[in-house]
Amino acid sequence: MSIFTQWSPPSDEVQDSDESNSSSLLSQASLPTIPSLTPPLDLPTHPNCLATLKGHSSSIFSLSLAGKHLYSGASDGQIRVWDRNPSSFTQTSESRSAVKSIVVSGEHLFTAHSDHKIRVWKIDNNSGQGRRHYAAVAILPTMSDRCMSLLWAKNYVKVRRHKHCTWVHHVDAVAALAATADGSLLYSASWDRSFKIWRASDFKCVESVQNAHDDAINAVVLSKDGHVYTGSADRRIKVWRVEGAERKHSLVSTLEKHKSAVNALALSGDASVLYSGACDRSIIVWERGIGGGGAHMAVAGALRGHTKAILCLAVVGEVLCSGSADKTVRVWRRGGSGNSYSCLAVLEGHRTPVKCLAAGLDSNHVKGDVASDDSYLIYSGSLDFEIKVWKIKVPLIN
Repeated sequence: MSIFTQWSPPSDEVQDSDESNSSSLLSQASLPTIPSLTPPLDLPTHPNCLATLKGHSSSIFSLSLAGKHLYSGASDGQIRVWDRNPSSFTQTSESRSAVKSIVVSGEHLFTAHSDHKIRVWKIDNNSGQGRRHYAAVAILPTMSDRCMSLLWAKNYVKVRRHKHCTWVHHVDAVAALAATADGSLLYSASWDRSFKIWRASDFKCVESVQNAHDDAINAVVLSKDGHVYTGSADRRIKVWRVEGAERKHSLVSTLEKHKSAVNALALSGDASVLYSGACDRSIIVWERGIGGGGAHMAVAGALRGHTKAILCLAVVGEVLCSGSADKTVRVWRRGGSGNSYSCLAVLEGHRTPVKCLAAGLDSNHVKGDVASDDSYLIYSGSLDFEIKVWKIKVPLIN
């Protein structure tokens, strides 16, 4: 297994086409039956890019913020670590399989890959010279899980016609990861239509929900109250929760409004609002406590403005960021009263679709004694091999 090593400038860059023709990039008609939450004459600003982080030699597929660091994963399997405030890269790893998702939880870095595997890296903060060291410590499912599952016929599940596999294995790309707030569990969602739950203490697979959707699962997000949300190419969002004496995940609700593949999900901090982005160019806003009828969540409306498929979403505070195949990032903020949203900015500069996003408060922004704007750093990764860093000031709501 490889370890993270010092990065050196890439040689001649060649465009990676792994997902350039993916169905997730296809844009379809918007949703005319869902009311828009944005005003018809929305005139957002077009702020400049604060920095462009170069070094990857293939498409950027995943981004994750953790503490003072930004992690990026690419289609060629490289994982890089950058200072959160744009200044320099630190290290890189070779996994030889596209990095679809990255999660940092506790002292471990988890990466999901197109080769059906999840890789686990140990973070060592005491490696000397003030630099972190990363060592590959496991590949999920672990050898122990695989060997135990092979012994019993009941551990095999049908994954395709005339093909069976042990239930601990993903059999297609692992598209998304999410960790519980306490770091005890890791969730993985796959194009094989299943999602699995792994125990972080020993990396054991403790549950697999087979055939959770009718098509590939592209996104998974967790709420602090125990609900699990999965978004799929089958156009549905499903809500799950651990129930019953066996403490297994059961389906709570199915949210159906999108008319095309759901590519991205994001939850507000209090989990009262769910945002979903799809190939229909719309971001649907789902809210708890509206609509009645006992539904877990109901449609509040849609955010429109992107001209092509929504590929990624990120929430920080009251701000929602969306990345699209139209090569732009939009920054949204919910209004002070009512259920209206405004588009604060359109971030332009990428040459190809924006595949992933990360966002956080600007740690260098210090408020004075008088109320001022909130300042955010937004990171966008694209199929053009670049990560752009944007600084956005969001006016406080009076």
